[in-house]
Amino acid sequence: MDIEKRIQSLAARLKYIQDIFAEREDANIELLHSKLKDFTDNGGAMSAQEAARQVEALEDLYAFLEKKLERELTPMDKVRIVRHPQRICLKDILENVYDNYTEIGGEGEYNIDPSVLIARAYITRRVGGRVYNQPIMVIGQEKGHGEEFRNGGSVKPWGNAKAQHYMQVAETENIPIHTYVFTPGAYPLEDYPGAAQQIARNLYEMAGLKVPVIAVFSEGGSGGAEAIGLADVRLMLSHGYYSVISPEGAAAIEGRLRGGQRASAELIETCARRLKITADDNRTMGYVDRVIQEPPLGARPEHYDFFKVLRSEVIRATDEVVLNVRGWKFFRAMTLSAQRNKRNASAEDIYVRWTLSAGARDRLVWRRYQRFRRMSRHAYIDNSPLTKKVERLAREAGWSVYSFFKYDFFRKHKKKFTHMLEEIGSEFQVVRDKAAVPLRWARRALAPGRAAVCSEEAGKSLTELSCWDKGSCDTPGVYVSPQAREDRVLTCTNAETHGCKDLWAPDLFGDFAGVCPTCGHHFRMEYQWYLHNVFDYGSIFEFSRSVESGNPLDYDGLSAKLEKAKAETGLKSACVTFEARIKHVNVICATLVGTFRGGSVGAAEGEKFVRAAERARKKHYPFIAYVHGTAGIRIQEGVNGVIQMPRCTMAVRRYIEAGGLYIVVYDTNSYAGPVASFLGCSPYQFAIRSANIGFAGPGVIKETTGLDIPPNYHVAHQALSRGHIHGIWDRRDVRANLNQALQTMGGRNLYYR
Repeated sequence: MDIEKRIQSLAARLKYIQDIFAEREDANIELLHSKLKDFTDNGGAMSAQEAARQVEALEDLYAFLEKKLERELTPMDKVRIVRHPQRICLKDILENVYDNYTEIGGEGEYNIDPSVLIARAYITRRVGGRVYNQPIMVIGQEKGHGEEFRNGGSVKPWGNAKAQHYMQVAETENIPIHTYVFTPGAYPLEDYPGAAQQIARNLYEMAGLKVPVIAVFSEGGSGGAEAIGLADVRLMLSHGYYSVISPEGAAAIEGRLRGGQRASAELIETCARRLKITADDNRTMGYVDRVIQEPPLGARPEHYDFFKVLRSEVIRATDEVVLNVRGWKFFRAMTLSAQRNKRNASAEDIYVRWTLSAGARDRLVWRRYQRFRRMSRHAYIDNSPLTKKVERLAREAGWSVYSFFKYDFFRKHKKKFTHMLEEIGSEFQVVRDKAAVPLRWARRALAPGRAAVCSEEAGKSLTELSCWDKGSCDTPGVYVSPQAREDRVLTCTNAETHGCKDLWAPDLFGDFAGVCPTCGHHFRMEYQWYLHNVFDYGSIFEFSRSVESGNPLDYDGLSAKLEKAKAETGLKSACVTFEARIKHVNVICATLVGTFRGGSVGAAEGEKFVRAAERARKKHYPFIAYVHGTAGIRIQEGVNGVIQMPRCTMAVRRYIEAGGLYIVVYDTNSYAGPVASFLGCSPYQFAIRSANIGFAGPGVIKETTGLDIPPNYHVAHQALSRGHIHGIWDRRDVRANLNQALQTMGGRNLYYR
């Protein structure tokens, strides 16, 4: 009976190996198959002792060849490992890493989203004859071992909302959070709270969590991974992958496949290699801190020694985070550092209390921001000379000092003094008004001609033409769209339903600002139209222009595409950052330009956005993100692109918490990563009429969910009805609406308040 179980185990191991290598011809796999077949064919004629000896030899052969096959693994093989039903899951980790746990927020299928598992767990340490029970909140995607109701770890919006809720619970209880990333990507639904918007909320929440957060990556698929992946320490399993997109998705884009076409296996392998998705790749680029070594060909539930290693790593990581922000730590920190380089060293030999004081919690958040701020600096090009860089740093330091004294130091005393002056002024105003009554009577008696002048001015106002927008008549600059110079006729998309007449291009893109006069449909306009018609004439000052998009992964063909985009647009990246004024109010604006590689965000765009947010915080200016169009994260930059989601969101949160006003305006098409992070976290989001906003396009939704969506699924009015945005603006009213927003919305610490 024992021999039969061992043979069944070997057969399962062989099937697993064949699945991992995707039926690729390999002499080692053929040898394993033939040896096992020989035994099953002839084992019945052997004695019990001989059969036991043969099985033991087979097990040794399997162990030896598994180690040999381990060295032959390609990046795509590792993708198949983490997707395999025999891969360890979060339930296995809870059972073998933690000493006790209670699942909360649902159980099995009876759950708002079974692909998210949350547990209140304990780790028990025995140090110096004492027992310490330390609570942790464990949050992660649960794939299970092939259970269909788990949805393969693809989390729906309400699943991420559940994760966010229990992150806040952990912060209230002042206990660490351990997150486990086992997802191919988020489920692309727009139903409230919305896939993109909920990921943005998660990122915004995690950016400010005042408890240690440790993330362990096994399968990290784009925004779905970032929803719980923003952490103080990021660990990664050696056979895991972390990527901006799945290799199959990248291959479909590279191959320009449509209508259910499938990419070839060779192209998928090539894309997996180019994207640098493996644990070693991500550690080299600085996006994970340590790699946890797994058994050959990946960890499975029977690998109990691996769970001991994982337990030690998460305990050590939590200890390090706590000691880095705490005062009394010297000898324990030294011991932990020494243990890191020792084999079989246990992190449980030292006790570190995981609750933090108020000061330590503030330091924790600051260190987390600094950590992500340093990421991806190698992934963009900045050819500005050293003198310019020093000048920029000096100017930023100067603004920081000035801002501290003006808005932080003096404001505390100024408020009391101002309130006192307001009270005195109000009293004086009443006295002055009473004393001025006789003077007003005397002035009217001595100036009888004034009424005639007023009457003449009123007559002029009735007979002369006025400006359609107050203040526009005295604007000396006029922008003429290149489309207005084309002699052609356009038909409105709503002509059949609204009876719209054909429009002559010079009229449509000139006098009508790209808006159909019948139905109000907005045709696409250049981003320059907004620069000339929204901001005060001559007030735009661009900064960070020297930062330009590069090709950090040496992705084949990307460099040529970037050079072409730079030549056609005259820009160095898809993000343009500048200072300007709107009706004499100073603002900082970051614009994502849809004509530069679809407005996709890479390392350069993220860096410019972060610098803009930091500049707005130091100067106490309102911060506007105008999205002319964005197709998402630039996939050819891999994780260098997707890491901009947490980086930019953290910069936005820091700006908002400093009392800033952050407004997002969507135009044309805005999708994916940017909407699911630094755009979607704004408390004030508006869309230009006829814009489309969502997490994934119709084709992606059809491919991943099998659902057919209606044609108007992503339009601005649908986004408004779902609560994803807060208003819809006519293009011609953007200047007036922004001015109104600057005067009435948010921003307790703006310079003009």
